[in-house]
Amino acid sequence: MKIEHIALYVNELEKARDFFVNYLNGTSNAGYHNPKTDFRSYFISFEDGARLELMHKPEMTDNEKHLNRTGYAHVAFSLGSKEKVDSLTAKLKSDGYEVISGPRTTGDGYYESCIVAIEGNQIEFTE
Repeated sequence: MKIEHIALYVNELEKARDFFVNYLNGTSNAGYHNPKTDFRSYFISFEDGARLELMHKPEMTDNEKHLNRTGYAHVAFSLGSKEKVDSLTAKLKSDGYEVISGPRTTGDGYYESCIVAIEGNQIEFTE
């Protein structure tokens, strides 16, 4: 078994799509729109086969996203090296994203950094 894709509701669909395409080399499909419900989505594909579905529909509830909460905590992307983690983290920080940890080696041996992006959601980068 494998996870087929992860889905994330967002308010700013194109801005979220651009983040994953520009910073993580994702490839976006042309998008989907259901005119009856005004639901819209993009699938972002990554070179290893992983996919992320970004979704939007009108009148969504947008509760505050506390960093320490139950539910899904973050999505992690393996970049392939410590240098790539360092470089992307520095780029995101210079572009105004909040770095909340790292880059660092964790107690369980991962080299990682974590940022807050895409409407208060955490994204982790590992080597």
